[in-house]
Amino acid sequence: MSMHFNVSELTRNLFHSLGLDGDSLNPDQSLLLECYLAGQVPQSAWNDYVAETPALARHAEDRRRAHH
Repeated sequence: MSMHFNVSELTRNLFHSLGLDGDSLNPDQSLLLECYLAGQVPQSAWNDYVAETPALARHAEDRRRAHH
C-alpha cells in the first residue's frame, strides 16, 4: 500500500486534526457523521443535514479518502 500526499494536503490534514481550520464539527455533528459513515443515516436525511451544514460533506469525503 502506498500513500501519496503533497505538502498542502498534509498541512490541511494537520490543521483539520487540530481543529484549526475553522471547519471543525461539534460533538453532535461528529456523532451524526459517524452514524452516517456506519450506514445508520438514510441518504435522504443526510442530504438534508448537508444542505444545512456543508462541512459535513467535506468531513465525510475526507474520512472516505483517509480509509481508502
